Amino acid sequence: MNTIPDAFDEDSARQERWAEQQRRAESATRDIADVPAVEVITTTAVHLMSAAAVKVGLADDPGTQLDLDEGRKLINALAGLITAGAPEISDVHARSLRDGLRSLQLAFREASVVPDPIGKGPGEKWTGPVS
Repeated sequence: MNTIPDAFDEDSARQERWAEQQRRAESATRDIADVPAVEVITTTAVHLMSAAAVKVGLADDPGTQLDLDEGRKLINALAGLITAGAPEISDVHARSLRDGLRSLQLAFREASVVPDPIGKGPGEKWTGPVS
């Protein structure tokens, strides 16, 4: 009795795995096509906010999670997204995102040992000075 699978069985199994991956990818594509742009933009902003909050020390363990360099990058990206997306998502959605962004900018300033000059902090290029 031969216990080594032959090449046909291996090829068949590989093609079946590929077909399943293809079905999953097509399903995901259909799902994202049904999501309104406002939801994609706001969800992305919330993810950026959450990550930035951790990096500026607003999470459970700021002693090990604080990373202001990473926080600066996330806040800059968030500020750019909110500034560019605000006209598209309406003031109702943009207002709460701006409030969250401002809170992160202030938390960053507070966590910094050497604060940036007013107007030069993360995201202030897009939002203007935050104090």
